[in-house]
Amino acid sequence: MSSEKSFAKGSAAPGPVPKGHIRLYSMRFCPFAQRTRLVLNAKGIKHDTVNIHLKDKPDWFLEKNPLGLVPTLETPAGEVIYESPIACEYLDEVYPEKKLLPSSPFGKAQQKMMLEQFSKVVPYFYKIPAGRNNGEDVSGLEAELKEKFSKLNEDLLKKKTKFFGGDSITMIDYMMWPWFERLEIFELKHCLDKTPELKKWTECMMKDPAVKATAHSVDTFKAFYKSYAEGNPNYDYGL
Repeated sequence: MSSEKSFAKGSAAPGPVPKGHIRLYSMRFCPFAQRTRLVLNAKGIKHDTVNIHLKDKPDWFLEKNPLGLVPTLETPAGEVIYESPIACEYLDEVYPEKKLLPSSPFGKAQQKMMLEQFSKVVPYFYKIPAGRNNGEDVSGLEAELKEKFSKLNEDLLKKKTKFFGGDSITMIDYMMWPWFERLEIFELKHCLDKTPELKKWTECMMKDPAVKATAHSVDTFKAFYKSYAEGNPNYDYGL
């Protein structure tokens, strides 16, 4: 159902969530919603996806989540969960097969601390392209982003592991990945030039089945972000 066109204001609400499934309210190009799509895919959770037109949200969606944000999860019992880290942790707890978070409290805390640090990196992915579009000099911001990337690179060097939580993918990798997938679209790929371990990590991530299943081509992303920059986002681009 994930190829569904987005529901806008005035659209009829989808039927109840099928038994044995969970529903994801999403937007096809949203990196925060992609986190949840990655986790649903990686864990093989039966789900359906309802895409939301974020500029013209249906009233029935705002009743479920007054903040109007994606991702939002809904269970057959009508329970609603939102905010991507909370939604992903919820999925890991409720569907314990193939755990993505460490079982030790310290391991979990480490991943949360790392996510907290990464949340300070995310704004650069928006500030730099926006500044560039406005004709501003973004070299200072790019230098700051490179500095953040070198810290992530050091982290992998210290751990001597392929991924941030060990030698297999864990939650933190999926929580960070959507922005790295967009490096090329935001013309920020050169920021990885001096971070070989981080570059290797991106290459390993690209081989992951869940990453492949949730990916868009660079051309599709570019077309969407062009429509977004022009103030008329085409959430159904390519459908």
